[in-house]
Amino acid sequence: MDLKGAPPKNSDFTMAEDSEYLKEQRQEIFLGKEEGLDVSLYSNPELNWLQMEQIRMGIKDKVDVSVYADPSYSYETMKQVRLSFYSSTNLIPYLERGFVDDELEQIRLALEDNLPIDMWLTDDMYVQQICEIRTGLYEELDVSVYADSQYNWMQMREIRLGLEKKLDVAMYTNCLFSHWQMEEIRLGLEAGLDVSSYARLILSSTDMKKKREELLKELTAEHLPAENLDIDIRSLMNCEFSIFVEDDGTKAFAFIPWLPGNMVTEADIYNELKKRGITVGIKQDVITEMIRKRRMNEKILIAEGTPAENGENGWYEFFVRLDLPRIPAPLPDGGVDYVNIEAFEMVDEGEKLAVYHPAQKGKDGQNIFGETLQATKGIEKKPLKGKGFMIAPDGVTYLSKLNGKFEYQNGQIIISNMIVVREDVTAVTGKLEVDGSVYVVGSVGSGGCIVATGDIIVEHNVETARLIAGGNVMIKKGSCSRYDCFIEAKGEVSGSFFEAANINCEGNVKANYIMNSNINTFGKVIVSGSKGMLLGGKICAVKGVDTYNLGNKSNIRTVLEVGKNALYDKKQSIYEEKKEQILGELSMLEEQWNRILKKVPSNREQAVLLVKQLNAAIVTKDKELAELEAEVSKLANITNPDMKAVIVRGNAYEGSSIEINKIKYTLSSRVVRVAFKLKNNNVVMVRL
Repeated sequence: MDLKGAPPKNSDFTMAEDSEYLKEQRQEIFLGKEEGLDVSLYSNPELNWLQMEQIRMGIKDKVDVSVYADPSYSYETMKQVRLSFYSSTNLIPYLERGFVDDELEQIRLALEDNLPIDMWLTDDMYVQQICEIRTGLYEELDVSVYADSQYNWMQMREIRLGLEKKLDVAMYTNCLFSHWQMEEIRLGLEAGLDVSSYARLILSSTDMKKKREELLKELTAEHLPAENLDIDIRSLMNCEFSIFVEDDGTKAFAFIPWLPGNMVTEADIYNELKKRGITVGIKQDVITEMIRKRRMNEKILIAEGTPAENGENGWYEFFVRLDLPRIPAPLPDGGVDYVNIEAFEMVDEGEKLAVYHPAQKGKDGQNIFGETLQATKGIEKKPLKGKGFMIAPDGVTYLSKLNGKFEYQNGQIIISNMIVVREDVTAVTGKLEVDGSVYVVGSVGSGGCIVATGDIIVEHNVETARLIAGGNVMIKKGSCSRYDCFIEAKGEVSGSFFEAANINCEGNVKANYIMNSNINTFGKVIVSGSKGMLLGGKICAVKGVDTYNLGNKSNIRTVLEVGKNALYDKKQSIYEEKKEQILGELSMLEEQWNRILKKVPSNREQAVLLVKQLNAAIVTKDKELAELEAEVSKLANITNPDMKAVIVRGNAYEGSSIEINKIKYTLSSRVVRVAFKLKNNNVVMVRL
């Protein structure tokens, strides 16, 4: 089914530039693009975002969405048609008959249970009627008695309840009876009354109720115990009921089956409770009502104990924000909003960070037999770990030890020194060296230099400068220079854009576009957004590249080296040297161990101490070797042959060169939505 106004498949439709779309609609189209779906099937302004969501979910699950991708269908109708595909039921004939929304849901549920709903369904039925028919079919009742659109759903319900209790519903199936009249006749039949005296259309439901109650009193009077008789009247009457104890002895239910002449009294119920040892939580008013109203064929709660209330687990109340949006918000074109992200939280020395609330004991309960139910005490949480804070004398309050940057990572509090620079950093400012993190409120201009053991965050731009960080580097607006901007980081480097930058880091490099830059990273280079591009320069990224556009129409040379490149080889060489060093140290320790075994010192205490020291040193070196082997293995597994080493979500232009594990591939023409990977020692291109 073609959508009115929808762009053709594989078009260069740009939702962000179409003012017809609301924010929620653009978000659905963006999600579809991120999932690699054909969003042209629902890129129609006439569809609201809820309808778009149902179509997107269907495309994702490989459902034929063309049968319901029509703006005239509500999102609930779309949802029911989509769900029907999962159970191989066919709702299309019912959709064509005019059934919609909740009506389709009732039909779908019936079909999934293999119920013959078609035999009784007429086009003029609405959802509550269909529900009553489905319920009756599920309970294996003779629904032919009421499956007729002349009954409203409340009349259907009264007839169904009568069928459930095996009553003579013919006494009230006349559709001219209101559902209130039907209810009075049904209640009379349940009580074993002769309802023919009041089951008449001329009587209102109020009159019927009055007559029913009079008949009930007469029937009760007839069965009162006779005095001055040698016959035990109770022995001649039916008195059948059951009491069920459930939920580990905290609840008791009574069930009185409907049988002709079954006369159960309150005394019968109480005698049975006493016999069963049930003494706590007896609901006297419920028992009285159950007997007075002759509630039969119902499972009724008549006794309830007090369940144990388990203690609340210990928990931390934080007075600093833990939910900072460390992942930047998406922009309409799919890019990333680096400008408005809050990258950190500042705290002052002595500031209260958190308070621990200990676990609570809980409250014991009691079952219906009068036995105590032991409550479980809550579970205590372990003390918080980290650095830069202290615990107050009360043992539960956590306080900052310094003015600095607060982070909560992997259950640990990390407070590190942070210098806030409220002016631009330039050659005039001089070299800024900090044991901690640096936050520059302005920019880093020509000749500026910052060296920090922690993070470096720049609110505006970086020009001709040098940034060296032991953590991450974030440049909110971006960096632009003439190849004389140098950035080094142990973590990741991110910013709105990088032009002519030199970047060396251990983590990922993220931006909305990167131009004419030289990047060396053990992580990935990620360029986001439909307008994002990776253009010019040389990119060495061990874990790969993920960009929207690669190169441009001018065929500017762009070089990508991913996988086992020179950076990889250098790291591997460092690991090998370190391994040789550890093996040499282990060999020396083992020689000392052998010498001691040959000639044990005469002083026993000295000998024991020396052996312990040598053993501890050998164990430490073995651990270092094991950790190094793990790092070597991790490095070897970084470039999985099956992984898509380079992903281009938009256009990849001629002039771009891609090298994976030193195997080169040069693009000879423009291609769209492709990935590059290794296969049989060749770089191959696959469609996304």
